[in-house]
Amino acid sequence: MIAHRQHARHGGGGAAARLVRAGVAVALSVAALASAGCSRRPPNGTPDGAVRELVVRLRQLHGDPADAKAAFELLSRRARDNLAARAQRYSAATGKAIAPEAMITPSRFLLRFEPQRYVAQIAGAHALVDVAGLLPGDRAQIPCVYEDAGWRVDLALPQLPPVQKRPGSDL
Repeated sequence: MIAHRQHARHGGGGAAARLVRAGVAVALSVAALASAGCSRRPPNGTPDGAVRELVVRLRQLHGDPADAKAAFELLSRRARDNLAARAQRYSAATGKAIAPEAMITPSRFLLRFEPQRYVAQIAGAHALVDVAGLLPGDRAQIPCVYEDAGWRVDLALPQLPPVQKRPGSDL
């Protein structure tokens, strides 16, 4: 009787045990495939997704630094560098340190129209997202760039003018 129990514990049991093990393996495989299929693509997994998510995040921006940081993360390196330069200049002029994402102000963001459709045209690491609204004139083209393992919105912010100095000053 002891020998029979050890045999059953070490993989014996015949066809029924093999069938149960096969069923468990199939169930685990199906569960793994289902969870992989249900995983959501990150918002910046596509250029149109990045633009759509930026619009959503900018709409939620009401002075909360966390919301500003979330929107800032969707911007291209060029746009983030521009905002960082602006924040640095502001900090130097006022003596008050400000984070680059704080340069995104809710009062400066205004939609010209309500976006209804986003269509991306991708060429390598660059994309142009055509955003359309309800009316024929409701259109915008938003450039995006693929960097840091995701699509980023490449907002064309005006370059900062050089710092003007007073004649004869060393500053």
